[in-house]
Amino acid sequence: MIKYLGSKRLLVPLITELIGGLEEVREVVDLFSGTSRVGHALKERGYRVRSNDLNTYAATLARAYIAADAEDVVDEAARWLAHLSALPGEEGYFTETFCRQSRFFQPHNGARVDAIREAIARAALPAELEAVLLVSLMEAADRVDSTTGLQMAYLKGWAPRSFKDLALRMPQVLPRARHGKGEAWQLDAREAARRLTGDLVYLDPPYNQHKYLGNYHIWETLVRWDRPAHYGVACKREEVRSRHSPFNARRGILPALTEVIEQLDARHLLVSFSDEGWVSGEELLALLEPRGEVAVIARDHPRYVGARIGIFNPSGERVGEVGRLRNREQLFLVGPGAQQAARSVSGA
Repeated sequence: MIKYLGSKRLLVPLITELIGGLEEVREVVDLFSGTSRVGHALKERGYRVRSNDLNTYAATLARAYIAADAEDVVDEAARWLAHLSALPGEEGYFTETFCRQSRFFQPHNGARVDAIREAIARAALPAELEAVLLVSLMEAADRVDSTTGLQMAYLKGWAPRSFKDLALRMPQVLPRARHGKGEAWQLDAREAARRLTGDLVYLDPPYNQHKYLGNYHIWETLVRWDRPAHYGVACKREEVRSRHSPFNARRGILPALTEVIEQLDARHLLVSFSDEGWVSGEELLALLEPRGEVAVIARDHPRYVGARIGIFNPSGERVGEVGRLRNREQLFLVGPGAQQAARSVSGA
């Protein structure tokens, strides 16, 4: 899967073990799905997953990893990937924008992205098959980029991996889960909270001012293929500065999260939140306790690599130091049996 700020890669075993300790959970809603890493792990364990994310690239990841089933798409996707892999590069918008006006990718790989993405667009394929091919292309580009993992900026010098040739691979598309076919939605979280139901809802909301649309604007453009106007050294989509979310506002996040939680139709909740966030653990507890029994598990993790490198100005000069190098991620499990499930997990 793509490099991603806030990825729950290290927490997935704990999350799945916690949910596995709850009785009668068959259907899970992932309201802020991001890369779909958590939903993918739950689908693999048999849960029916409904994923939601407002960003188009994230909804596409969910369509490939949650909604698409291997028995339906993999054979045809393999034929398409062989065809797309043989296409010669042809420079277009992607190369001009992200290889020449900016330096996220080397031009030889940008030209391959242009050619492959154009071929997918012309084919007008079924949605789930198209999503698998787009995810393959996104992940291939991610393996040859020149960033620290965020697309707010690119490295001053080329990353060694950027010299490699872009290579398509089959994404890890899973067979249909035993509890039912998954779904991929693209809704504002507050609307999704009203419309999507499950035995458990997993919440991993944004927790500060950094917009995922800005952090991963290239994937949004790659998936939408709309050749948007852009701004700044990073060539961000104009939409990045015009689209606002209360989840990225210090005064807006707690009311927005309150609205989401009050609307949810689920027996259990699992909320993931960092201690870097604008909502404190005490505020979250006060919000969650009216819904029933609450258990809290905390884990320390290193901050993302860009934070560990330091703070630099546009000329590449160090202008500041990072205040800390580790975060504490807190998991709040809510509902019947929460305390027992928390006690049973490894290391809790």
